Amino acid sequence: MEKVIETEQGLALQIDGETKAEIGFSNYDEQSISIDHTFVSEELRGQKVGQDLVKRAVDIARKQGKTVVPACSYALALFKRNKDYHHIWRKDV
Repeated sequence: MEKVIETEQGLALQIDGETKAEIGFSNYDEQSISIDHTFVSEELRGQKVGQDLVKRAVDIARKQGKTVVPACSYALALFKRNKDYHHIWRKDV
């Protein structure tokens, strides 16, 4: 069974109780969150799992009225390619 759970460090995708993918984010300051890392297991790569986790983190930031600092290289690449993220992207850091 697959489920995404909130962790102290961000979100994790668990399959049968085992973490197979995760995204780490934390408060950068009062106005922003920072996406620090992403991880997707070999067996799930190429299935857009990382993209989904970044989208979920962005959705959380939007609900909180915050911007996002994409500190991890994967998140940064997605932010550069996805115009839907440009308005929430904090670029001054």
